[in-house]
Amino acid sequence: MRILISGASVAGPVLAYWLTRHGFSVTVVERAPTLRKTGGHAVDLFRPAVDISEKMGVLGRVEERATGTSRLTVHQEGARRPVRADLSKIFGAASDRHLEVMRDELSEIYYDAARDDVEYVFGDSITAISPDGEVRFENAAPRRFDLVVGADGLRSNVRRLVFGDDSGLSTFVGAHFGVMTLPNSTGLDGELLMHVGVGRTVGMYGARHLDDARALFLFRSDGELDYHHRDVPRQKELLRGAFGGMHADVDGWLDELDRTPAFYFDSITQLRMDTWSKGRVTLVGDAGYCPGPAVGGSTTLAVVGAYVLAGELARAGGDHERAFPAYESAMIEHVRGSRAVASSVAKTLIPTSRLGVRGLAHGARLISALPAVPARALIRLTTKSARLYNSMTVDDYPPSPTAPASRIDGPASPRV
Repeated sequence: MRILISGASVAGPVLAYWLTRHGFSVTVVERAPTLRKTGGHAVDLFRPAVDISEKMGVLGRVEERATGTSRLTVHQEGARRPVRADLSKIFGAASDRHLEVMRDELSEIYYDAARDDVEYVFGDSITAISPDGEVRFENAAPRRFDLVVGADGLRSNVRRLVFGDDSGLSTFVGAHFGVMTLPNSTGLDGELLMHVGVGRTVGMYGARHLDDARALFLFRSDGELDYHHRDVPRQKELLRGAFGGMHADVDGWLDELDRTPAFYFDSITQLRMDTWSKGRVTLVGDAGYCPGPAVGGSTTLAVVGAYVLAGELARAGGDHERAFPAYESAMIEHVRGSRAVASSVAKTLIPTSRLGVRGLAHGARLISALPAVPARALIRLTTKSARLYNSMTVDDYPPSPTAPASRIDGPASPRV
């Protein structure tokens, strides 16, 4: 059975890995000419995604690439003294199994896990999908597949082709975010340095194995701002307008905008589709149920969704008419929970009042100061994300006995 996946970021390679382990023939098409190396920001893997990574035999590599961020320093706008907290203790209280890793590096690790068993086609994109499975491409000749999966992100090309105009399916959470790569001029070593004000938050952090650093900007707006997603100068102008004058540190980071080798900007938007399957086509990860980039645990949701989709297809013997509804049924409560988490996290990370600013800073210090047991109890009582990800469970889908053997934690380079 031949399955085409569009997208080679996180959900696509994880899905490709598990489909091959269940005996399916897999092709992945990716618009970019190689694996994307755009800098990227740090993403969280919570317990279910860590468990799945361990089953894939790549957990060792993920742990090697973990950012190692363990300390938090929060500057409240207008306050003289910063608040400091033990970030590793906060993460430990929030989840019993958690890793933070750069998104691009995680994507490469998942790609390497099954790259020898999957056909990867870089530098191409789907232009049409017929009901009988014929797929047309920008560059390659048409081909026929039994199933097509969109794993191509929030602005999914597959979703647009199959479901049409998605207006009304997306909900603006009320904020925008930007990510940039910049020199680690302050020598951050295991520290997240944050500046928080009413309606705006920015943080700079590094990773123990990287020479540079990342800055993540989050700010509120009454509505979606007027910009094109490819108009980078306009996006940088919006960031300068939102954060200029906040603090000397932040002004210095903004000065790097014209020199940064990697930059990304977007609205924080949720997809709210009742179903993400149609005919021979289904969606996985942000393409089908993005809870909100930068705030909703979308990476963990993408890894879990890919694992479940592959498992349900195997359980149904490749019958998509049985597998797709089972996949959606298994994921729907996780998806709804992640939407609620994203809204809650956005309100906390981007405070709407001075009281909220103080609550963010001093709440982090309180949790890190408590002993482990009461700290865990407090954060799980007050934080929706902790309750969601620690209660998320999925079925076990054993791979086929004749499937290719796993690539266990071996380094490899991308091939095109």
